[in-house]
Amino acid sequence: MLNIVLKKLSILKKFLFINSVVFIIIGCGTIFYLNTVQPNLIKKKTANHIQIINNTIDHIQRLKIKFNENEIRKFLFSTRFLFQNLDRVIFFDEKFILIGDTDSLDLDPRAFSRQSNVVELENLDNKNKINKEIQKKQKKNKKIFLTDVLKKYSNSKEFGIPYTYTEKTYNQFLLTTIKNVNIDGKHFGYLAITENANEIRAAINERKTFVIRTALLVVVAIIIFSLVLNKYFLKPIGNLVNYTKIIKDEKKQKSNIDNLKKRNDEIGVLSKSIDDMTNDLYKRINVAENFSRDLVHEIRNPLASLKSASEIISETEDKVKREKLVQILSHDVERIERLITDYSQILKDEVAISREKMNKINLKLITQSVVDDFNNIYIQKRGIKVYLKINDKSEKFNILGIENRIEQILANLLDNAISFSKDNQKVIVEIQNNSNSKIILRVIDQGEGFKEKKLDKIFDRFYSNRPDKFGEHSGLGLNIVKNLVELHGGIIVASNNPDNIGARIEISFPKV
Repeated sequence: MLNIVLKKLSILKKFLFINSVVFIIIGCGTIFYLNTVQPNLIKKKTANHIQIINNTIDHIQRLKIKFNENEIRKFLFSTRFLFQNLDRVIFFDEKFILIGDTDSLDLDPRAFSRQSNVVELENLDNKNKINKEIQKKQKKNKKIFLTDVLKKYSNSKEFGIPYTYTEKTYNQFLLTTIKNVNIDGKHFGYLAITENANEIRAAINERKTFVIRTALLVVVAIIIFSLVLNKYFLKPIGNLVNYTKIIKDEKKQKSNIDNLKKRNDEIGVLSKSIDDMTNDLYKRINVAENFSRDLVHEIRNPLASLKSASEIISETEDKVKREKLVQILSHDVERIERLITDYSQILKDEVAISREKMNKINLKLITQSVVDDFNNIYIQKRGIKVYLKINDKSEKFNILGIENRIEQILANLLDNAISFSKDNQKVIVEIQNNSNSKIILRVIDQGEGFKEKKLDKIFDRFYSNRPDKFGEHSGLGLNIVKNLVELHGGIIVASNNPDNIGARIEISFPKV
C-alpha cells in the first residue's frame, strides 16, 4: 500500500512524506522515552525511601518505642541524623491521627490537616486501585488529603507494601512514600516520607527542552533542504521533463533549456546532452526525410523508363529493337538495384559508425593495401594501373580514424575514377604532409573531368549535371565519401587537373 502511495507522489512529496514518517517514528520513540524516564528516576528515589522506612521501623522495634506522640517525638529528636537528607518524616497511628512530624516538632495536629493538591500520582504498579480512585477525584478538581491517601491505602490490596505518589506544585516536585508500621505482626500506624525531588522535574524538563529544540532544528533543516532540493534540482528536472514533452508533442512552446545548459553541474551536463541529442535527432530526421525524398525521385525515372520499355517490348516484333529494349530494361533494373543497395549501405554505415571507436592508424599502409587490390583487378581487366606516390617513405602518416572506413573512402574514390577512365590509362594516389600538420590524400584520374561549375555540388546526393557514364553509379558514392571524411575531421575538395585532362579529389586529414 505504501509503495502504491509513493509511486503517485512527486520526488519532493516523496521526500517530505518519508521524512515525516521517520520524524513521527522518532517522535513516538522520544515520547515513550520521556514517559519511562520519570518512573525510573522515581523508582531510584523510592528505593531509598523504602530503605529508610525499614531502618526506622527496625530502630523503633529495637528501641521498643511506643507509638504515641511523646515517644515518637523523643525518637525524632534522637534520630534526626537518619532523616537529614529528607524534607519531611511523618508518623500516624492506626486511626490516622498525626503523632509525629520532623517539620513540626511541637506536634501541632493542624499542620497535617492542610489540603494537599495532588496533581499527578506515580506508583510502582500502574493498575493500583488507589491511583484510580485518586485520579477520579483529580478530574473532578477535588482536594486530596494525606489522611485520605492513608485510608485508601489501608483498605487496598497494596496494604503492607510501600506506596509512592508525587505531588506537583508551582515550585516543588514532592515525592512521598507511605508504609504501614508492623511490629511483631501487629499494626501500629503509618510512616510517610516526603522529599523535594525537584531534580527529577529538572531532568525531565531538560530532556523535554532538548527534544523540542532538536525537533524544531530538524524541521527547519528539512524545510530548508526541501526548498534547496526543489529550487536547484527538482524544478530543473521538471523543466527538462517539460522540454521533452514539448519535443514529443511538437509544440511551439518556449522552454528554458538554454538557462539549464549554463549550469556547471550534472544538471547542466544533462541538459546539454539532451539538447544535443535532440538537435542531432532532428538533423537525422531531416536527412532521412530529404534522402527518402531524393531516393523516391531518383527511382521514379528508371521506373518510368522501365514501364515504357516493358509496354513497348510486348508490341515490338523487330528483333534488334527488342534487344535494345531488353538492354534498357536491364540497365534500369541495375540502376534501381544500385540505388537501393547504396541506400541500404548508408543506413548500415550510420548505425555502425556510431558504435565504432577511432584509433591511431597508418594511412600509408591502408592506402598501399587498397591500391594493390585495385591493381590486381583492373590491370588485367582494362589495363588501368593505380600508382601510389609518397613524398617521404620513412614517414608513417598516422591519423585518428576507423580503418575499414578509410578503406571505404579510398575504394569509392578509386572506383569512381576508374569508371570514368578509358582503358590503359592510369590513376595516381598521392600521400604527403603539408605545413599545417595535415596529411593530404589525392586521387587523380585521366578521365573527362567535372562539368559542374560549382564543384561542391558533386558531393550532393544525386547531383544533376552528370557525365555520360554516370548511369553506372547510384549517385551516392561521393556523398558517402564526404560524410566519412567529415566524420574523421577531414576536408574533401574536388577540382579538375590543370591541363583539363581528368579530375582530382583531395582530402586533408588531421595528423596525429
